[in-house]
Amino acid sequence: MNVDKRRFKMKKLFLLIIASLLSFSLTGAEEMSARQAMDLVDNRDEGKTSQSEIEMILVNKRGKKRVRQIKSFTENYGKDSKSVMFFEKPADVKGTAFLAWEYDDISKEDAKWLYLPALRKVRRISGSSEDDYFMGSDFTYDDMGDRNIDEDTYEFVERSKIENGHDCRVIKATPTEQKVSGTYKILTIRKDNNVVIKVDYYKKEKLVKTLTVNSIKKISGIWIAEQMIMDNYEKKHKTIINMSEIKINEPIKKSLFEVSTLSRGRF
Repeated sequence: MNVDKRRFKMKKLFLLIIASLLSFSLTGAEEMSARQAMDLVDNRDEGKTSQSEIEMILVNKRGKKRVRQIKSFTENYGKDSKSVMFFEKPADVKGTAFLAWEYDDISKEDAKWLYLPALRKVRRISGSSEDDYFMGSDFTYDDMGDRNIDEDTYEFVERSKIENGHDCRVIKATPTEQKVSGTYKILTIRKDNNVVIKVDYYKKEKLVKTLTVNSIKKISGIWIAEQMIMDNYEKKHKTIINMSEIKINEPIKKSLFEVSTLSRGRF
């Protein structure tokens, strides 16, 4: 009888140890830091090249719409990239072109240029203009670029939240150098593919903009946002981005990413 009791106690102890180890393992796998979660986003495969047709819809507070047609090209070099956009319609913006060279090295300044056909001049976008809005949209020049992961600090707001039927992480990203106090972003990130599907922008602790990714699609193994909407609460304005004719990893002429190409306004 005593032998049976000892065997029962040993078996129970063994099961408790196994359960404890499993619990520790599962908790350890889940309890990644916010920075580690952002590393997954930062290291997500975006393909070698991409090109697409972009429909940019500007909507004012009265609901009036202005539509612009753009052709976009991007080439990635590891974590560095070059991208160019050519405006094709309507007539008042046709020939406008925007070029960006972005570097992952935080000590190396990104380079951006804008060509306006009315001025017949290529203008370098300075760092002080990063918060200016791009071509009347609700995206700033800074919004359109990829921030280096070390330019922000990160903390979890929620480790698990269901957003549009998907399990997501919610992370607060605060710039290490703040131009305006109380500036930060709240990022909602799908766990299954590490795609950011929502960004709330705060300034002086006030919600000023929200970027919502309404549609994403896997093309040639790469997750691509097909529709994005930026709601600007300060301006009572919004910008809708619809992407189509998306091509991934197809050859692109290197000359497209040269400053001299901008003034031609075509590809």
